Amino acid sequence: MPPPAAALSRIHRYRFHGSWALAAPPDAVYARLEAVDGYPRWWPQVREVRRADATSGTARLRSFLPFALTVAVRSTRHDPAARVLEIAMTGDLEGWARWTVLPQGPAACTARYEQDVEARKPLLRRLALPARPLFAANHAWMMRTGRRGLQALLAGRPAGGAEGI
Repeated sequence: MPPPAAALSRIHRYRFHGSWALAAPPDAVYARLEAVDGYPRWWPQVREVRRADATSGTARLRSFLPFALTVAVRSTRHDPAARVLEIAMTGDLEGWARWTVLPQGPAACTARYEQDVEARKPLLRRLALPARPLFAANHAWMMRTGRRGLQALLAGRPAGGAEGI
């Protein structure tokens, strides 16, 4: 007997969260996170960002696993005063992601990342059970390299790019 639909939905759902301690002013970090067109210059796994308009576009992501994910993104919250950025995603992943930049003094901050998505790409759905630990490791590696790239950019060092993979 196949598993109930609710159980299948849970195996395709991923919740990620993390915090990046950054040695940079909170407003500078928020400005870099807000400038999504620049992500491929400092975050190697963000291979491409294409804007459709001021609040939507597409992104192509690829980490160390041999496939890319393409998502359409739409801004759902853009709050410079609270330093919160949130998007809705559809495509290979469906759900939302949020950045919250929290001050830790005038020249330091924490960038908190939260994501709640359901895998829609057929390959991810087929491999949901056996490859789940690999998918989580892939995401963790992507986040570590993103933090390093953003910190390098904020410090004025070369941030690297997709060619470094």
